[in-house]
Amino acid sequence: MENTEQKSKKEVILVTGGSGLIGTRVIDQLADQYQCIGLDKEGNPYPHPKAENISVDITSPDSIRAALERVTYAYGRDIASVIHLAAYYNFSGEPSPLYEKVTVQGTEHLLKTLQDFHVNQFIFSSTNLVYKPTSPGKKIDEDWPLEPSWNYPESKVKTEKLIHKQRGGIPVVILRLAGAYDDEGHSVPISHQIQRIYEKSLTSHFYSGDLLHGNAFVHLEDLVDALVRTVAHRNSLPEEIAINISEPHTYSYEELQNEIGKQVHGEEWDTFEIPKPLAKAGAWAQDLLGDPFIKPWMIDRADDHYELDITRARQLLQWQPKHDLKSTLPKMIQKLKEDPEAWYLENKLKTPKDKDKEKEDA
Repeated sequence: MENTEQKSKKEVILVTGGSGLIGTRVIDQLADQYQCIGLDKEGNPYPHPKAENISVDITSPDSIRAALERVTYAYGRDIASVIHLAAYYNFSGEPSPLYEKVTVQGTEHLLKTLQDFHVNQFIFSSTNLVYKPTSPGKKIDEDWPLEPSWNYPESKVKTEKLIHKQRGGIPVVILRLAGAYDDEGHSVPISHQIQRIYEKSLTSHFYSGDLLHGNAFVHLEDLVDALVRTVAHRNSLPEEIAINISEPHTYSYEELQNEIGKQVHGEEWDTFEIPKPLAKAGAWAQDLLGDPFIKPWMIDRADDHYELDITRARQLLQWQPKHDLKSTLPKMIQKLKEDPEAWYLENKLKTPKDKDKEKEDA
């Protein structure tokens, strides 16, 4: 007998990390067409109003089974797509057992439980940082060597390999995402770079890597569009595929410095390369310069350069980014100028007043 509580005839989509920056916007785009189910940790203060929200501890097989039992009871065992965004991330660069427990083992627990369902697609959000860095002008395609250099991308590579071995009959798409940002910032490296120049801090004039190198980025709206298109093309994609999602052009650190300087202070920003040993000295990076954001692991990676070949995304997803980082910087900085306190709060930055108070309390 059909379960009378199965209240939706829409195809089902599971979104882990459904209340996060990306997950919320993905559900916004998909909820009218699909029955979206957000899976997030218990006590989630931001349940999505257009989705059923189920609490889950991604590190617990029992919790995952209980959550998916609820899915079965209400909607059956057919799942159009699982968009797996939940992962551990810490910008401090410090080792943590949570990379293994949340990102790697959590994915393993989820995949094992999903073997009892008919899953049309499993999307894993990876990162461009899994790749071996390149040099300007040499684009990274999906067959480029993997060479992660710190804990976060290492956990993504390990999880990609696990998915390959344990996906069973579930079709898989690995999206290797560039760093996300939007019109308000919402990018740790970019917001800190803007903050340093806005405050005219000494560190804003120095860089420990090659000024002509840079990282790949993608606007949050384009990233969400890529996820939505991946779901829409699920029946035409290969059984297992990796796809780069990024803006095609990578701006150098120097280009971004100059653009931010012009937008904030009306002038290009003088930036000088400094030797790594000097940059890594604790007195230089923290005590003398007062910038605790700068970590030794960042200095080690400062020369890394990423620019991605997105041919596969264009061909398989008919996806093309509509935004550009350099063109978006004026919007970010305009919001900063309109309400600095709100911008700092939105980007989880300490204001100069906060820093002064910390010094007084020390």
